[in-house]
Amino acid sequence: MKLASTLLLSSLVSACMIDAGDEPAAEPDVTTDEVAAPTVDELAAPDVLEIIGAESYRAVAAPPPIRYHGGPIMLGTTKVYVIWYGSWTGNTALTLVPVFVPALGGSSYFNINTTYTDASGAKVTNALGFGGQTTDAYSRGKLLGDSDVAMVVANALAAKKLVRDPSGIYVVLSSADVNETSGFCTRYCGWHTYGTLNGAQTRIAYVGNPDRCPTACEAQTARSPNGNPGADGLVSILAHELDESVTDPNLNAWFDAQGAENADKCAWTFGTTRTVANGSKANVKLGGKDYLLQQNWLNAGAGTCAMAR
Repeated sequence: MKLASTLLLSSLVSACMIDAGDEPAAEPDVTTDEVAAPTVDELAAPDVLEIIGAESYRAVAAPPPIRYHGGPIMLGTTKVYVIWYGSWTGNTALTLVPVFVPALGGSSYFNINTTYTDASGAKVTNALGFGGQTTDAYSRGKLLGDSDVAMVVANALAAKKLVRDPSGIYVVLSSADVNETSGFCTRYCGWHTYGTLNGAQTRIAYVGNPDRCPTACEAQTARSPNGNPGADGLVSILAHELDESVTDPNLNAWFDAQGAENADKCAWTFGTTRTVANGSKANVKLGGKDYLLQQNWLNAGAGTCAMAR
């Protein structure tokens, strides 16, 4: 969702944040300029309408149509940069996420996002790359606010742990002992937004380890396709946030009358599932691995929740 979420629905941010006509270049201009000190100059913090957990979700019989509001979408190959915040030692998420992200790009699932266009008719591109990853051992402590998450990204860029990519998405993944105090586990499971960090516009997402609150943020708590319910829950939430980041990066492009972005409209719905070898459920295979991902809103005809296009 917009600022935050397995579901973080959002609303519009003030016009001072960014000109809605600006669009990311098809090919990122990656630089590693020196930054004197990390700063968060501006951070969009939209209102959120949250839904947590599959059991609490109730589909709307006739959801409002999703509409275009004039803002940019993300074009070309979008690279995803990951910051592992806290302690992830020994967690298989460390190997699952770098495999999942590029497999998601180019898939029939991510192809749903190509049904979203900008004012010129250009479509979101069905392409993702894994741009790189780094770690952060609690530089902002174990209690994070939204601005702390942004500072984690600003610090990584200032220290050149990650390259600066104006067409990238920087994702902070926090370990299970870390709490995002604006509402992780109670209002949302992840979020996305944008801000001006170190003087440059930056797209940011946050996903906490669902092991902190399995009943709120894991679709399957006993077993999961890749043998790690927290990691499998995390990639489902991450897919949700990436769907929204490419179709509504500045929170002023695609959402419905209730503020729901594309993935919000299908949150915690999974369509047709199958049982895999370990007895868990899955609904898609990407890069040879099974996953249970939340559906996304196919923006064709009247619109519908779907797993492929």
